[in-house]
This record gives sequence, C-alpha cells and structure tokens, in this order.
Amino acid sequence: MTDSPETRPSETLDVVRDGRGVATVTLTRPALHNAFDDALIDRLTRTFTDLGADDAVRVVVLAAEGKSFSAGADLNWMRRMAGYTRDENVADARALATMLEAIDRCPKPVIALVQGAAFGGGVGLVAACDIAIGTADATFALSEVKLGIIPAVISPYVLAAIGPRAARRYMLTGERFDAEEAHRLGLLHEVVGREELTGAAEVMIAALLKAGPQAQAAVKDLIRAVAFRAPDGVMDETAGRIATIRASAEGQEGLGAFLEKRTPGWIKE
Repeated sequence: MTDSPETRPSETLDVVRDGRGVATVTLTRPALHNAFDDALIDRLTRTFTDLGADDAVRVVVLAAEGKSFSAGADLNWMRRMAGYTRDENVADARALATMLEAIDRCPKPVIALVQGAAFGGGVGLVAACDIAIGTADATFALSEVKLGIIPAVISPYVLAAIGPRAARRYMLTGERFDAEEAHRLGLLHEVVGREELTGAAEVMIAALLKAGPQAQAAVKDLIRAVAFRAPDGVMDETAGRIATIRASAEGQEGLGAFLEKRTPGWIKE
C-alpha cells in the first residue's frame, strides 16, 4: 500500500491515507500484542465513524504492528473491570459493542490483515471486517471461557463468520486453531505467506476500487437486511432496493459506462 504524508499517529493507532482513497488503520501497541483497552476502543470507534463518513475514503484496511494482530483485552483494563459494578460493566461492554458496530457498519469495504495471534476480542475484530486475509502462521482462540467469562459482545460477528456449530466447539473449549482452520470455517477469506500479505491486500484493494462506492455501501446494508430471511419475505424489499440503485446517479453512470464501453467515473485512471 502506498503511504502519503497524511499520517496521524497516536500511542494506540496510526491512520494513513493514500491518493487512491485507501485508509490504513494500524494498531500500534506491539509490546502489548495490540491488546485493547477503553482508550483504544474509543479511538477505533471514532476512527471508523469518521472514515465511514468521509467521501474521499474508498477502502479501509485494518492492520497491526508486531508479532500479533490483537491479543484481545488488555490485562490492566481487565484488572480495572474486575472492580467495576454491574452497571459499570454494562457501560464498558456497550463501548466494545459500539466499536465493533462502527467497523461492521462502516459503509466502506473493510479489509483485515491478520498476522500472528488474534485471541478473544481480536477474533471479534477480524469477524467484524468485510474481508479478512491472514498469514499462514496466524493463530486464533475464543479463549474467554478459560477466564470464566464468555465472548458475548463479539458473538454476533463471530457466529456470522463461522456459524453456530463451529462456535459451539471453539467457544466451549477455548482451544487455539490455525489459519487453515480459520479459512475452512470462513473467518479468513485467504491465507498467504507473511511476506505476501501486502501483495494480497493490494490485489483485493484493486478489485474493490473498480466498484461503485455507493453500490458497495448499499451491498453491505443489503446483506444485513436480508441475511437468513426467506426469499419470499424480502421480495418487495429487494426489488425496491435495486430500483433505487438503478435510478441513482451512480447506477446511471455505471450502466452508461458499460453500454458505452468506457471507464465509469469513480475509477481513477
């Protein structure tokens, strides 16, 4: 991915944009295996909300520095949580849920680049992204039960990614599984060598940049609206959605470009 001078570093997160409209969000706590606490959760929430609202952004990449993608919850954060009241715990959990929702509902395609370990909430981060590419040495675990807790907040995203049957095994045992198993389950879309991760991301980005940005946002909303519903229960809704897109400026531009055998306006030559 191409860097640009527009870099905004922090102790927990870096955001870099390039001229194509690709924003790379990098977790920058390698010494702590990119574990997250309330500060990082807040920063990720605000970052994805801002990037989602920015018309100049076409694709968002979520990456991480160091050996691990994310080890889940930071130990110091967990120590603080141990002394929370139930109401404080609810508020804290809602903040994590809001962060995952901001990633999941970001109207731009979001790609996770997973190297090393993704444990607990780190698996939730991967599952909340639209596309996930992992290195062959990546490892995963839904290890909450080993601490006497449950992966509640991340569960909607994990279940959507791997299904309830696989979740029964890995949420109940807390055992680790490798990248190939993650690919088989659907958590990862591709598995590549560590040195091939950037190249694989570029191939995916190139494909995404060829599509209409409004259509991509509409596709994400469509999937949320019709997933697991019977076809006869969504006929009117899906017909209305395609009619709206066809009549939109982007839809007219895309169809016109196809018929006229030219490049649509959203692709930068």
